[in-house]
Amino acid sequence: MTDLFTSPVPDDAPLPGSDAGPLAARMRPRTLDEVAGQDHILGPGRMLRRVIEADRLPSMIFYGPPGCGKTTLAEVIARGTRRRFVRASGATSNVAELRAICDEARALHRERGTVLFIDEIHRFNKGQQDVLLPHVEDGTITLIGATTHHPQMFVTSALTSRALVFELKPLSVDAARTLIQRAMSDNERGLGLHNIPLDDAAANFLADICEGDARRALSALELAVRSQVAEGGGRVTLEVMQECVQRRAVRYDRDEEGHYDTISAFIKSVRGSDPDAALYWLAKMIEGGEDPRFIARRLIILASEDIGNADPRGLSVAVAAMHAVEFIGMPEGRITLAQATTYLATAPKSNAAIVAIDAAQEDLRSGRVLEVPEHLKNIHVDAIGGVKDEGYKYPHAHKGAWVAQNHLPERRRYYQPAGEGYEATIKKRMEEIGKKTGHGLSSP
Repeated sequence: MTDLFTSPVPDDAPLPGSDAGPLAARMRPRTLDEVAGQDHILGPGRMLRRVIEADRLPSMIFYGPPGCGKTTLAEVIARGTRRRFVRASGATSNVAELRAICDEARALHRERGTVLFIDEIHRFNKGQQDVLLPHVEDGTITLIGATTHHPQMFVTSALTSRALVFELKPLSVDAARTLIQRAMSDNERGLGLHNIPLDDAAANFLADICEGDARRALSALELAVRSQVAEGGGRVTLEVMQECVQRRAVRYDRDEEGHYDTISAFIKSVRGSDPDAALYWLAKMIEGGEDPRFIARRLIILASEDIGNADPRGLSVAVAAMHAVEFIGMPEGRITLAQATTYLATAPKSNAAIVAIDAAQEDLRSGRVLEVPEHLKNIHVDAIGGVKDEGYKYPHAHKGAWVAQNHLPERRRYYQPAGEGYEATIKKRMEEIGKKTGHGLSSP
């Protein structure tokens, strides 16, 4: 438990470690005006800016990708608030520590309020989050949570309903460029005293390749400048910056928001018959270290859910891809995944199978359960007083391997072939059967 600020911090006070430590830490903004990006929530007149400047803080949850400024905003609030500011971590704090913070906050409540900042709040389990709930509800603490995960998925609804949720976005290229230029010209905390020029091409390259991550941009910038200082001076050119960055690091963590967003984009691209987009998202998952078996499993589901009988081979291709990836491993498995992805993306589409089973299950949940007709049962018994059933008719004993008979005691229609790909053939056959029975394909 750490009481960071026992009194308001002057705006001109130096940050801890301003003369040492990583550039990203030294350049952390001290005021709202120094925050790069996030104009959608921090621009002039925006609600978040107003409540911070007025020190009328509600409980809040900040979520967004790494390096977008969640902790930065907490530090800015810490500097501006007259309330006691306490920090905890979802990675290291436990229930006992949370209870101690809340008990102390309650004891001091009449004298001064307490703002509790919890970094990585998504790491708290439901029990830990529930400890905070009554203290947030009665105003003993003002909660500020930071998370890279979507709050609706990883923070309890009880907490999110009592807090304002703000989404922080990756820095735009322009905002990243502003941040880079500020670090290069700052003589107090930045790299200005080194007097190393930065070419526009190098700055533009870094602003683009950092993918909106301020820490990533400043870390690469510091490395580039230090490399030139070690060489006795010189410019940071595009070639120097490219050498320092080496390659674009894919923002992808299998426990983070990027995982869910990327697989969602992948599935929707295949469903939308866009093989190029599907391959891009597949490549991102592979480069990010995603489990290839997870990708294969999702393709199998998609093959039935979105393609179905429009191309029955799609399921075989997806299952074969899973077995092949298991057998050959990576990196060669990426070829098999690409083959399956392009096949499924270009295949005709039908969701008739999932629509049909959903409708049948809804019938079971909402209505009475139908009895199995006597002639379809596994064992037939002639009971006294029972109605003599005409018996089961074996389809293969009839022309076309079909004969009219009831397979449900009441008429139901669930499967509606879409008419795409092979389902056009299925639809035609079902229409012919419907004519013989008097039940059209679209009959209720």
